[in-house]
Amino acid sequence: MTQLECKEIFAMLSQYLDRELPGDVCDQIWQHINGCPPCVEFVKSLEKTVALCREVPFSERPTPLGEDALERLKAAFQK
Repeated sequence: MTQLECKEIFAMLSQYLDRELPGDVCDQIWQHINGCPPCVEFVKSLEKTVALCREVPFSERPTPLGEDALERLKAAFQK
């Protein structure tokens, strides 16, 4: 699999996990993830992150990121 395919998978991962994509697309994503060690690790990490976030009481959650921080995150993701 190429890096571009991985980035495409990452871009659709939330929709995939929420089962918002057509079945054939889900099948393609599942096949890619299971054959791509970096994607396997990324999905495991994402699942752990989601589980940890669910454990934090809502009143203790941080405020949303500012625009500058969001831009830096986008730039880091694109690298």
